[in-house]
Amino acid sequence: VDSIRRLRKPPLLIAADYEGGRVQRFRDGFTPIPPMRRLGQRYDSDPQEAVALARSCGWLIGSELRASGIDLSFAPCVDLDWGPSEVIGDRSFHARPAVAAELAIAVSRGMRDAGMAAVAKHFPGHGAVVADSHERLPVDRRPFGELLDDMQPYEKLVERRILAGVMMAHIVYPDTDPLPAGFSPYWIREQLRGQIGFDGAVFSDDLCMKATASYGSMARRAILSLDAGCDMVLVCNDRAAARSAVAALKDYSNPLSQVRLARLHGIGTACRETLMASEEWRQASQQIADWLDRPVLELNA
Repeated sequence: VDSIRRLRKPPLLIAADYEGGRVQRFRDGFTPIPPMRRLGQRYDSDPQEAVALARSCGWLIGSELRASGIDLSFAPCVDLDWGPSEVIGDRSFHARPAVAAELAIAVSRGMRDAGMAAVAKHFPGHGAVVADSHERLPVDRRPFGELLDDMQPYEKLVERRILAGVMMAHIVYPDTDPLPAGFSPYWIREQLRGQIGFDGAVFSDDLCMKATASYGSMARRAILSLDAGCDMVLVCNDRAAARSAVAALKDYSNPLSQVRLARLHGIGTACRETLMASEEWRQASQQIADWLDRPVLELNA
């Protein structure tokens, strides 16, 4: 992390995909964060405690990543738990939009209190498709009116002015646009920015995923994403592809995107030893550990 920070001034943004559960990229020395569905299950029996736990999860994610020099995490995942999507599955808070929104707000507040911006995903919604966009391009054939529930968490996060970033979905919604959402001016400019009023940074999902393979070279995919309204594209786990995208964009400049992205740099930091000696860290980590130690029957009561 330090070597990346030394590459240039102002420093590069450093991000991680770190939601908890299956998507917790760092393990050793980090507090185990449960999948977000566990928070939704707790909400069904005790909403007040679930919201408090969600805030603690967000604070632990943010504070431990910030202590490691990470600026932001691509979290929370606000896809609704409709059932068909195994790749989302227990990453989702809940099937009810209002519950997913309330818990996402709590997680985002915890992250903000730790000095980290929240980046919600995958807009407009990944929870109703069977296909895994890592492997092929999913198609969500629901009419637009049925997608409004999926967009509700984004609306609530924007209303609370707590959302700094959004990641787009590699999914086609043919009732509205033939292009995947991450390549679609309709979804980014008209719906996310125009209708919902989001003014933060928009990210593509990983352009190395097979869902985007039919849309040309990596350079072409990157240009499609930016032309559609993304502020930053993700090209992950493929050094040659990343170099291709960088070369294609060497003359690209968008001052407004630069302003949006600059807001995502982490605020404040503490060394890990100082963090883990703090009373707030001890209380938050113990709160999560005690909750996870309870019998499952109690959690589902």
